[in-house]
Amino acid sequence: MDVREDRTTLFGQLADPTSIPRFFDRVADDVAWTVEGVHPLAGSYTSKAAFVSATFDRLAALMRDGVRLQLRHLVVDGDTVVSELAASSTTLEGARYDNHLCWVCRFAGTEVGDLIVEVRAYLDSAMVAWTVLRNERGAA
Repeated sequence: MDVREDRTTLFGQLADPTSIPRFFDRVADDVAWTVEGVHPLAGSYTSKAAFVSATFDRLAALMRDGVRLQLRHLVVDGDTVVSELAASSTTLEGARYDNHLCWVCRFAGTEVGDLIVEVRAYLDSAMVAWTVLRNERGAA
């Protein structure tokens, strides 16, 4: 397996809630993960646990079928990977959660199996804010 195939397989695990934990196995415990924008999930996280709890777990609780991110495009350049992802889930209230994301990821190196150590994530802030505010309020 070459590095591009490794990275493609890795990001492909985000498509199914049951395989998402395998994706996070390849994220460093002390990852620096910044979610850009102005919405309830935005911020800088200095650990995998903090990021997953504040974003993936929070969002998954608002979806009928969990978080599902389909890999649309992948660019590999040395230790940097740019992944374009499309979210397609259904919220608790039955609305479509169709969001587009771009993650700029830095890996610890350029070898197969290296960990992700830094991420800058870009997404539709309005979609996230609308989804979180409507569905958390309804779940309370």
